[in-house]
Amino acid sequence: MSRMPKLATVVGVITLLPFTPSLASAENLKVVASFSIIADFARNVGGDRVDVITLVGPNGDAHVYEPKPADAAAVGAADVVLVNGLQFEGFLQRLVEASATKAPVVELTKGGEVLRNAEEEHHHDQDKAAEGGERHAGEAEEGHEEGHHHHGEFDPHAWQSVHNAEVYVKNIADAFCAADAAGCDTYRANAELYGGKLEALEEEIKAAVAEIPEEKRTIITSHDAFGYFEHEYDMKFLAPEGISTESEASAADVAALIKQIRQDKASAIFVENVTNPRLIEQIASETGLKVGGELYSDALSDRNGPAATYLEMMRHNITTLKGAILAS
Repeated sequence: MSRMPKLATVVGVITLLPFTPSLASAENLKVVASFSIIADFARNVGGDRVDVITLVGPNGDAHVYEPKPADAAAVGAADVVLVNGLQFEGFLQRLVEASATKAPVVELTKGGEVLRNAEEEHHHDQDKAAEGGERHAGEAEEGHEEGHHHHGEFDPHAWQSVHNAEVYVKNIADAFCAADAAGCDTYRANAELYGGKLEALEEEIKAAVAEIPEEKRTIITSHDAFGYFEHEYDMKFLAPEGISTESEASAADVAALIKQIRQDKASAIFVENVTNPRLIEQIASETGLKVGGELYSDALSDRNGPAATYLEMMRHNITTLKGAILAS
């Protein structure tokens, strides 16, 4: 399934969609954020000195997003482009090339604590065994079976650790200072103020987890987006789908997960705002688990939802987790 025609459309329409800044944005820093969580960080750091355009909006799934011509126009006109990195945004390289942007593309996970992608390591081990253990740098994508989805060496969902969110915020402040030296003191002050809110959030999450008995901390979600939350806050997450929502769970994957749920005595099961709930509802039916609510993994809610900001998202998730587990 080729995506080139869509890319050609993006390239061809760039010249037809000149970016016309408003009076406000002519003075402000023009920032493009790849998805909603990064946009929220950017607004907290930039305040009224930045205008932020979000490519993948609320409740959007960046794993499978297809860029629009307007996205290429926005990236082309940006002063700063903020992205997650770690191959989270599969569309990114094509879009940046199509936009011909001169703006720095800043990967916000740089300097954070990143976790290896367990799914990728499993495939890598399978490939090594199939090839007699021989693999050279640069050959990682060759020889993989059709149907294997490879999503990089690292888990990209780093924002699910509040410590990593602090790294994102620092990197945004650095990027804004580099692009707008006159506003640097403002950006640093905003980042420090928001950093204090993140520290308070970290304490809230730890206190909430401490109230959940250790034997009840195994839960099920749609896709493997909560590895950092698991690592940071001592909970266990199981999922039928891997790191990316792009790869669908096979019948064998689902059967193995159901077996593991019964062995590990999972306490609750949750749908996510970026995935189809059908598979989770099927697993809930087969295991007798009650769906405990909706978690926000890869995107914020819209403005009227329960997770319109990063702080609200993390509070909503831990409150929903704790409430469903303790009620089970």
